[in-house]
Amino acid sequence: MTTPAVIVDAAAYAQAVEDAVRAAAAYYDGGTSPLDDDTYDRLVRGIAVWEAEHPDGILPDSPSGKVAGGAVGGDVPHTVPMLSLDNVFSAEEFTAWTASLARRTGRESTRFSVGPKLDGLAIAARYSEGRLSRLITRGDGTAGEDVSHAIGTVEGLPERLAEPVTLEVRGEVLMTSAQFEHANEVRTGHGGQPFANPRNAAAGTLRARERAYTVPMTFFGYGLLPLPGTDGDLADRMREMAHSDLMALAADLGVHTSARTAVPDTVAGTPEEVLARVKEIAALRAELPFGIDGIVVKADLAADREAAGSGTRAPRWAIAYKLPAVEKITRLLEVEWNVGRTGIIAPRGVLEPVVIDGSTITYATLHNPADITRRDLRLGDHVMVHRAGDVIPRIEAPVAHLRTGEEQPIVFPAQCPRCGSDIDTGEERWRCAQGRNCHLVASLAYAAGRDQLDIEGLGATRVVQLVDAGLVTDLADLFTLGREQLLALERMGGTSTDNLLAAISRAKEQPLSRVLCALGVRGTGRSMSRRIARHFATMDRIRAADAEAMQQVDGIGSEKAPSIVAEMAELAPLIDKLAAAGVNMTEPGATPPPAADAASDDPAEVLAAGGPLEGMAVVVTGAMTGSLEKLSRNEMNELVERAGGRSSSSVSRRTTLVVAGEGAGSKRAKAEQLGVRLVTPDEFAEMVGELLG
Repeated sequence: MTTPAVIVDAAAYAQAVEDAVRAAAAYYDGGTSPLDDDTYDRLVRGIAVWEAEHPDGILPDSPSGKVAGGAVGGDVPHTVPMLSLDNVFSAEEFTAWTASLARRTGRESTRFSVGPKLDGLAIAARYSEGRLSRLITRGDGTAGEDVSHAIGTVEGLPERLAEPVTLEVRGEVLMTSAQFEHANEVRTGHGGQPFANPRNAAAGTLRARERAYTVPMTFFGYGLLPLPGTDGDLADRMREMAHSDLMALAADLGVHTSARTAVPDTVAGTPEEVLARVKEIAALRAELPFGIDGIVVKADLAADREAAGSGTRAPRWAIAYKLPAVEKITRLLEVEWNVGRTGIIAPRGVLEPVVIDGSTITYATLHNPADITRRDLRLGDHVMVHRAGDVIPRIEAPVAHLRTGEEQPIVFPAQCPRCGSDIDTGEERWRCAQGRNCHLVASLAYAAGRDQLDIEGLGATRVVQLVDAGLVTDLADLFTLGREQLLALERMGGTSTDNLLAAISRAKEQPLSRVLCALGVRGTGRSMSRRIARHFATMDRIRAADAEAMQQVDGIGSEKAPSIVAEMAELAPLIDKLAAAGVNMTEPGATPPPAADAASDDPAEVLAAGGPLEGMAVVVTGAMTGSLEKLSRNEMNELVERAGGRSSSSVSRRTTLVVAGEGAGSKRAKAEQLGVRLVTPDEFAEMVGELLG
């Protein structure tokens, strides 16, 4: 729940009002607010608390009770006021709102429409005889700015409706994640500063009139109303229609709504059903291709909306259930350069600590040097930091209008920060010239891990001993270690030595997919290693594959394929040593397709045949129980593929089955929403029982 800002006296109150009004004007005018959403919400709630306690001291400029926080209006009057929404931040506040709605309507039960609160810019789109004639921003709710120059640049807002009707569509213009990335590439390519976040990008782009470039945006409709000139019968029908029916009409006319997204508007009969839907949408938030900052709940029936009425700022029949902020503004203090196990040199931003969704964030990913350059990041910058769900926090962009001139350039390393070697800067992701040998300990410890070669007793400490003693210079050297060599190491007795040698011997029999994963081929992981191994069946076939053949593997595109082929060539001497040491180079049960049939448009066609999950795309989520309790997630995915299925990490319309264990959250919710079959761990164990051994 958003805690109100503490305002201690009249002077602090006056400053808070000034800050809020300035922030609202910037937010609604061009998306350049000095405050992030959460800070603004806290400020406005603090102002409201102070005003409730000091009603005689309320300033006329206060954002309380004003549409869009008192944002600047425009030249085009709205035929019906374009109001804001009041907010609630908890189930308790929502329940209190439903009680007040019941008192206003005189009905104990209300039907609700529940849908995502899209994080964009509200506009009104006027259609005359089916043709889009005018676009108007919300402004101050009474009048808005004419942005009709943007007609034809907004996806989902057709220039002609399916029927020649006169009416107004209200909705939100935003940028999807892909559109935002594209917009920043285009903007920086023309010498401009990157946008701080998708909402700022949409607000600035919608108003831009003389830019040398255009970038796409997307519209989502959330309201439909008659205009002067609307056919009388249609106008009367629209005034009597439920909100859910109005949205169905909008979709029939060709307007984009949430209906075809993973979070479509739904109808709920009770407050409890609304709260359940709020949880479902919140669980899916991190996976959506567009930003949402809450859930909008409306009285669905026209009679209830009319009975509830509206205030000067917001309708009394609708509320926004705000979700915790996933974006905050903080400062970039410094950049650390870390070297991964394959030699990749990765920058990491050190932040002034900031709390996002209950977690204190002090570090955020910066991807690579090219990304830093594209975003024009500088030390000391105020930056927009994004974190959703379990996603690693990332820096979106600098908040350029907050720069003071004291910010400093980020200095890129001239030599590898770990070993001092030269750096290969030929690709966007820089790499130490020593490659895997730069961080040999990390590379070997990873290869010995449970989900790779599973060499019990070979942890990082033991690997350090082996490397420092000069016994191991690469992965293959592990398989030529002798008993006397190990006994000479500190804290290595006879029993521990024999146990380690036995574990290394067992590792030779691991399937090709695990050997491939242990090699740490850049651009692949556990899942991709299994797909490659099952597709080609032997290491020789993998090494013989060119980029075109590699692209036949599900999930490998034209960009990744050449990189994997190059990696396999680079690893050739090490692979030869592993094979000579007796390490297995085949994938049990896999049969490569004939060369002529290798390509397929359907990944299911290349799955193992004859198993209980044949042709099925399976997602495993939550904690496993019963006979599956001791299996790691990687081992579960291996089990899926041995049974003829294809493992996946995300739920989509192509998913066949979701194994939902204890604590399953967003993936279970998405499966339910898409109608994907759900099974418990015990039910899944029965399906693949013959393979559990």
